[in-house]
Amino acid sequence: VQLQASGGGLVQAGGSLRLSCATSGLFFSMGWFRQAPGKERGFVAVISRTGQKTYYADSVKSRFTISRDNAKNTVYLQMSSLEPEDTAVYFCAADANPFRVPISDHEYTYWGRGTLVTVSS
Repeated sequence: VQLQASGGGLVQAGGSLRLSCATSGLFFSMGWFRQAPGKERGFVAVISRTGQKTYYADSVKSRFTISRDNAKNTVYLQMSSLEPEDTAVYFCAADANPFRVPISDHEYTYWGRGTLVTVSS
């Protein structure tokens, strides 16, 4: 099982980035988490297998959009109106349980390596 996140980089405040997470297979719910320097990893967004259910952290709601293309086994995180506070390493995660859409990181089975997003002011 492999998850590969990509798309991070340096962007100015107010800019946009799109993160991608390519997986080696089709999973159920897929989530994005982030960890800023000196802080614990926190929930960003999750999408159900069909894409019908999505949930966001309050801090990113209306600015970030999670989506998925099951034909490509890829999940995306479109980030807009980026703020310096969004600077973090972003991780994608996959859930092996078909009966939930989790927002807690301990409920995810598989994790990819992170991709760094840096937002300059």
